[in-house]
Amino acid sequence: MKKSGKARAKARKSQKPQEVAPASADRRKTLTLIRNGAIGAVVLGGAGVFSVNAVRATVAEQDLTKIGNGTPSIVQIHDPTCAMCTELQRETRKALRAFDKDAVNYLVANIHSDEGSAFAARHRVQHVTLVLLDGDGQVRQILEGVRQRDELRAHFAAHLTPGS
Repeated sequence: MKKSGKARAKARKSQKPQEVAPASADRRKTLTLIRNGAIGAVVLGGAGVFSVNAVRATVAEQDLTKIGNGTPSIVQIHDPTCAMCTELQRETRKALRAFDKDAVNYLVANIHSDEGSAFAARHRVQHVTLVLLDGDGQVRQILEGVRQRDELRAHFAAHLTPGS
């Protein structure tokens, strides 16, 4: 037997709509949190590695005991708060890219450290200066002021050429 139209409508009203479980929304939020946490961990880890490498490079550059070890040295008298010193450092690093890293010691004498200020006083130089020393630690040339990388590259090539 067929139900009348009123009976079908009444049967529909008596049925409760099925609720969708909120578990899928919670699951989505959890997966999003896990993804964002993983991305954050990778970013922080990368920043940490970069920072550690930068600190190691800075410490290595400030090791003035490398002077006179048989390898020619270029020592920058540097004030970290001086814009001209920072510009000279940037140009010096770019000029040194043309040379083998093992052919020369690039060192920084920070005038705010005891060793750096003693080095500057011993050689009677101010900041914004490069002191070029031979493998025995003897001064061969002093370059004062900011110089462009091409000019520095020429000075460094002459300094690193044997017999010059």
